[in-house]
Amino acid sequence: MKTLPLEGLKVIEFTHMVMGPSIGLILGDLGADVIKVEPEGGDHTRRLLGSGAGYFPMFNRNKRSVCLDLKSEKGKAEARRLIDEADVMVENFRPGALAKLGLGPENFTESNPRLIYCSAKGFLTGPYEDRTALDEVAQMMGGLAYMTGPPGRPLRAGASVIDVTGGMFGVIGILAALERRHNTGKGGEVKCSLFETTAFLVGQHIAQKAVTGTSAPPMPARVSAWAVYDVFETANADEQLFVGVVSDPQWKLFCEVMELDEFAADPALALNNERVRQRDRILPVIRDLFAGMTRDEIVGKLESIGLPFAPIMRPDDLLEDQHLLAGGGFVDVTLDDGTEAKLPALPVEVDGERMGLRQDLPRADKSNSVNFA
Repeated sequence: MKTLPLEGLKVIEFTHMVMGPSIGLILGDLGADVIKVEPEGGDHTRRLLGSGAGYFPMFNRNKRSVCLDLKSEKGKAEARRLIDEADVMVENFRPGALAKLGLGPENFTESNPRLIYCSAKGFLTGPYEDRTALDEVAQMMGGLAYMTGPPGRPLRAGASVIDVTGGMFGVIGILAALERRHNTGKGGEVKCSLFETTAFLVGQHIAQKAVTGTSAPPMPARVSAWAVYDVFETANADEQLFVGVVSDPQWKLFCEVMELDEFAADPALALNNERVRQRDRILPVIRDLFAGMTRDEIVGKLESIGLPFAPIMRPDDLLEDQHLLAGGGFVDVTLDDGTEAKLPALPVEVDGERMGLRQDLPRADKSNSVNFA
């Protein structure tokens, strides 16, 4: 791609962990020049273990880095210079932390009136706005953990979905503010949050209560809208498969390809809602059928008629996925110890092309000065 969509955009980023860095990642992948400001010694996210070990390498490619001591006058002066040169500032410090350092949005209204100042926080304006939050806090407060786990056992989703989605909303706000700036010449403030992002994601369940008059049960205990919409065992115990039959024409095709003649001939099963009422009759037959077939056999039949299906995979299994490998679905980055790693590319195509790697993961630059290109 000769020209990336955000080429020429200058972004300064004061972030750590996931939500804030994901904003810079998306902007950087799309072509912005992103400078990440780290504390002296480097962002502590670089050194996390366990489930946090992948945070830094996943969310910090296509950025440059500089280490600044924001408690020193020299460090704060350098930070002000960088912000004054930037089109966009991104931060996810504790509420009010940067304002105390003289780096709040109000400090740049005169020196850089075109600046778009994005704050990624736990909560938007309201009684909770000064609270500190995490992805898991938001999932618990916002009803997502309740919906994910079985009754009485709230369970966070298996990825930092609120951090990442919250960051995506931050990018949407930034791009909207940039478009407004094209018309007015003025920047402004954008704020995205974890809690309100979670509320938005569970909005369909809130709407379900409005429509049905009944609170939505957790997903493991839900009454599915379709009779066949589940995970099934196959002949190989470690090769599970999700299958969904979500329309009456699909049901007819499914019965034909799986040779379910009795079901195909039964007019009582012709309509979806009637099949839902007879799930206890339908599912045992299909479970027994699939248990005697390999996953590849089932997939071959389903693919031949265009039905939705999905093998149950681990995240690292995706490194061997033929579709992702063929479509530019990974970028190669270099970890601090020199190890080469393939990580998912931005899930966007522009003019038929995926966004690639322009700058490898940044080292923690010990210098106290860096300039935009």
